[in-house]
Amino acid sequence: MKILLYGINFAPELTGIGKYTGEMAAWLAAAGHEVRVVSAPPYYPEWKVWPGYSASRWRRETWHGVTVFRTPVWVPKKISGLKRVLHLASFGLASLPSLVAQWRWRPDIVWLTEPPLVCAPAALLFARCRGARAWLHIQDYEVDAAFDLGLLKGARLRSWVGGAERWLMTRFDRVSSISSRMQERALDKGVSPRRLIAFPNWADLSAIRPLQSPSPYRAELGIANDAVVALYAGNMGAKQGLEILAEVARALQGNGTVQFVFCGFGPGRAVLETLCAGLPNVRFLDLQPLERLGDLLGLADLHLLPQRADAEDLVMPSKLTGMLASGRPVVATARADTEIGRVVSGCGVIVPPGSPEALTAAIADLAAHPERRTEMGLAARRHAEQYIARDEVLRQFESDLRACLG
Repeated sequence: MKILLYGINFAPELTGIGKYTGEMAAWLAAAGHEVRVVSAPPYYPEWKVWPGYSASRWRRETWHGVTVFRTPVWVPKKISGLKRVLHLASFGLASLPSLVAQWRWRPDIVWLTEPPLVCAPAALLFARCRGARAWLHIQDYEVDAAFDLGLLKGARLRSWVGGAERWLMTRFDRVSSISSRMQERALDKGVSPRRLIAFPNWADLSAIRPLQSPSPYRAELGIANDAVVALYAGNMGAKQGLEILAEVARALQGNGTVQFVFCGFGPGRAVLETLCAGLPNVRFLDLQPLERLGDLLGLADLHLLPQRADAEDLVMPSKLTGMLASGRPVVATARADTEIGRVVSGCGVIVPPGSPEALTAAIADLAAHPERRTEMGLAARRHAEQYIARDEVLRQFESDLRACLG
């Protein structure tokens, strides 16, 4: 098959959407398929184009047998609702020449990742004109999230944008998403059940394993081996509601056992650092190399997964797969009837969103009961092995690609 992957974020060196797209592209290429990617230069999560790349030039490169076409993109220094829209629109426009450049190559499938949905019209038109199948993969419901989080406002604007979103989604030959709740939302938006595919995020279980000895990060950070580490590792953005972590760390600073490590980058980090200033039980880490991800996740005695109540069913955090694969329990702020709540309740603890008191109590309780942490960690690893092992997920995806062409 000739598969064209179209999306703004292709950065295999990171975690998150860029990593999944990279691993998928490399896996398909190794399986004998021809794979090309149209994407922006890597800029996430610092919102700054990486050294060695340009925000204003087109570029072609080869990575693990995959041909990658990098396009210009405008990256704002400070994020707002309007600037985010303009940022995505800049990629949508600048990527058109790279998309048209695939005309003679003639892909069998054009696979678009949302966000950004702004690229959907071009992807659909190109696929139809070239006789290819069009596939939309929803990683985040960016339209719903933008309005629910207050990045965009106005009932009339939401009605118009939502109508355009529905119209576009129903034109794709296949629509996939990463959780059952997100698939249900696609059905609510008019996607036909026969076109809807489950395509969950996965974990490389060979790279992320439960550590049998203390993580090297403990010595590097000066954390005692008998301390209980509560780890948040991931993007620090608006959807997470990270402010609650500062309240919990402050409440537990006299505990003497629990140490907090917050690793990542994003627009919410500066605020979190300010709120945690002076707390002796909090340490911050910058993004770590991908090859150290197993040691980083193994640093945790328990993982923290905060989510705002108005975003908990709009996304399925990609960081959750690594948490489960590491064989450590997860403490999440989510309602029991959400997808996050359903998954975490079998291998951790869920507490109501927006309740620092409940989150504090849950962390203190797990810190005091190592046998419960062990039991939940084993359940987390079993879940990863059963549902999100990388090769199994991608083999099923390859089968679904063939069925789409059939």
